[in-house]
Amino acid sequence: MTNRFPSRRAFTSLALAVALASAAFGAAAQKPVELLNVSYDPTRELYVEFNAAFIKHWKAKTGQDVVIKQSHGGSGKQARGIIDGLEADVATLALAGDTDALHANGGWIPKDWQKRLPHNASPYTSTIVLVVRQGNPKGIKDWDDLVKPGVAVITPNPKTSGGARWNYLAAWEFAKRKFGNEAKAKDFIAKLYANVPVLDTGARGSSITFAQRGQGDVFISWENEAFLLEKEFGNKVDVIYPSLSILAEPAVTVVDKNVDKKGTRAVATAYLEYLYTDEGQDIAGKNFYRPISEKFQAKYVKQLPKIKLFTIDEAFGGWAKAAKDHFADGASFDQIYLKK
Repeated sequence: MTNRFPSRRAFTSLALAVALASAAFGAAAQKPVELLNVSYDPTRELYVEFNAAFIKHWKAKTGQDVVIKQSHGGSGKQARGIIDGLEADVATLALAGDTDALHANGGWIPKDWQKRLPHNASPYTSTIVLVVRQGNPKGIKDWDDLVKPGVAVITPNPKTSGGARWNYLAAWEFAKRKFGNEAKAKDFIAKLYANVPVLDTGARGSSITFAQRGQGDVFISWENEAFLLEKEFGNKVDVIYPSLSILAEPAVTVVDKNVDKKGTRAVATAYLEYLYTDEGQDIAGKNFYRPISEKFQAKYVKQLPKIKLFTIDEAFGGWAKAAKDHFADGASFDQIYLKK
């Protein structure tokens, strides 16, 4: 009679094969994954803290280790870096216009990338404020004080820095509302940039120029960068809120071509989604970014007061139009600055 059951030896071999396969699968599942977050200048401190929180969260949830590397620079320059081959898994740039360039120049992301995450893929917002020397010796209270003779203004180059573009547009809209038309706004901006002694490529460079090198009387700054300076330099600087500023909405996205090539889409997506959780929103507030969560807006309202803000869409018709009118080659910034 033929034995229809496998021998003990066959059973042992089969069990060993299953065990080896399971071990191999487990090792593959737990293999550490590496992400590169390509961001703009002033987010270094934010993402140091956020990365540590996400690494802990992901390990507890999946058992997998994550290594997250950061790259920082002027937002426009960072976008060009990704287009030229910098293998970012996520881009967390200063403005949607720079992120749109990733679609327009090589299809790194889809055209509708802002629909993939809440709040148009902006998990936190910011605004533009003025930083002055202790005691405000030049008596700077609002944008129109920046065009006075003898006031040296520090701001980065809007051709390379997203923050600089927010600065420029905030000042432009203030002048347009105060003086009544675009021509007078352009004249105001020309006077402002006549008071700018140096254009750094990014916001952090301008921060160093103002705070560490001691240049300038006033620094046009991201709100979070202003408070970091106040925290670091104590009573050497004061933060001034102008009467009107712009709602800055830094945007985030997975870089599709890169995550699909590297096999990191799941972790990169979870990383960005974690910015919207309570822990992510709390970390944003602690680092002087404005949370989109009402719960954490209320928690940080004393630190980040409500002020009069306008949006890029209502004042300039969106980033595409603003970039064409003001920052493209030969547009208003070039017309103003090349005359210096």
